[in-house]
Amino acid sequence: MIRLILLSAVLIWPLHSIARGTGDLGIVIERATGSVQIIETSTNSSLGRIEGLGDLSHASAVYSRDEQFAYIFGRDGGLTKIDIINKKIVKRILQSGNSIGGAISQDGKLVAVSNYKPGGVKVFDAETLNLVADIPARYGNDGLLSKVIGLVDAPGQKFIFSLWDADEIWVADLSNINNKNSTPKITKFKDIGRNPYDALITPDGRYYIAGLFGEDGMAKLDLWNLDAGVIRILDGYGKGEQKLPVYKMPHLEGWAIAGNFAFVPAVGRHEVLVINTLDWTEAGRIKVHGQPIFVMARPDGRNVWVNFAVPNNDTLQIIDTQSLNIIKTLTPGKGVLHMEFEPRGGQVWASIRDEDRLAIFNTDTFEELITFEARKPSGIFFTSRAHRIGL
Repeated sequence: MIRLILLSAVLIWPLHSIARGTGDLGIVIERATGSVQIIETSTNSSLGRIEGLGDLSHASAVYSRDEQFAYIFGRDGGLTKIDIINKKIVKRILQSGNSIGGAISQDGKLVAVSNYKPGGVKVFDAETLNLVADIPARYGNDGLLSKVIGLVDAPGQKFIFSLWDADEIWVADLSNINNKNSTPKITKFKDIGRNPYDALITPDGRYYIAGLFGEDGMAKLDLWNLDAGVIRILDGYGKGEQKLPVYKMPHLEGWAIAGNFAFVPAVGRHEVLVINTLDWTEAGRIKVHGQPIFVMARPDGRNVWVNFAVPNNDTLQIIDTQSLNIIKTLTPGKGVLHMEFEPRGGQVWASIRDEDRLAIFNTDTFEELITFEARKPSGIFFTSRAHRIGL
C-alpha cells in the first residue's frame, strides 16, 4: 500500500508543478537601468527581466551551488540575491557606500563583498544575507582603510583579496566562521608591488596573481606554500618602452589558460602577454588592436578572444593558441564590454552596450548567429560559473 501511495505521488506531481533545470541559464547585467535579463543558452533567448537592483555600473555576479540564486554586487554597495527561476528579488541590502565585486565560498554558505568605501570585506550568510564577518582593510600606523579589489574564493573556505592603497594581499580563512564567537584568520603579505588593480586565481585554485598598476609586473602567491610569500613575475615587462595612457583598467578574472600557457592583458599597451605557467616566465607577446580588457579562452583552450578599451571598443580579435597569431578580427558594434562562452564553448555571447543588444557568435566559423535587445548590457554570467573556482 505504501509503495502505491509513493508511486501515485510521483505520477501526480508533474501535473501540479513546472520544473526545469538551471544549467543552461544565465544573466546579463543591464547597467543603465539597474536590471538584469535572464537568458537561456539552449534556445539563445531571453526569458525575462528583474528590475530594481540599483547602480550596476560595475556589477558582477556569483551563483549558489544549485544555480537557482545569483548574488549581484552593485557599485552602490548593494548586494542583491535573485531567484533566476522565478525571476524575482529574494533580498537586497546596502552593505557599504561603494563596492567592486564579490565571491562565494567553497561550500556555498558564505558570500563575501569587496568594498572601496569603507575599505574592507564583509561576509554574509548566503541564505539570509545576515552579516557574518566584517574585515576592515586597515593598514599603516594610522590605521587607514584601503580600497579592496581582486576578491576571489579559494579552496578550504578561504577568500583572497588585494589592497590597492596598502600594496598588500590578504588571505582570510573562514573555515571556522560558523563556530560560536569565531573570527576569520587573516594572513597578510606586505610590499607585494605598487597598486594591485585586479587579481585572479588559477582554475586549480593554487595560484593567486595580482596585476600591478603602479609598476610593470605581477605578484604571485602560491596557496599551497604560503610560507614562500609573494613572488614577483613578469617584472619590468614594459621596461624601456613608452608608457601609454590607460583608458580602462584590464580585467584579469576570466584569464585564458591553454596548455602550459596563460594569456593576460598588458596594462596600457596594445599587447597580450603570454606566460609559461611551468615557471611563470614571459613566453611571448602578441600585438593586438588596442588596449585589451578581457582576454578569455574558449573552454577547450583552442582560441583566445580579446576585447578592447576605447577608442577601439567596437572590435574583437581571436588568437590561435598554437601559432599565437591573430586569426580573425570582428567589429560587432560599438561598446563591446564583455564576453561569456557557453559551457562547452560552441558559442560565445558578447554585450554591445552602445547599441543596446547582445550578439551570439559561432566559435568555429566566427559567424554572428543571432542578436537581441538588452538595455546597455555589460557583464554576462552563465550558471556554469557555480562550479568553477574563482568565478
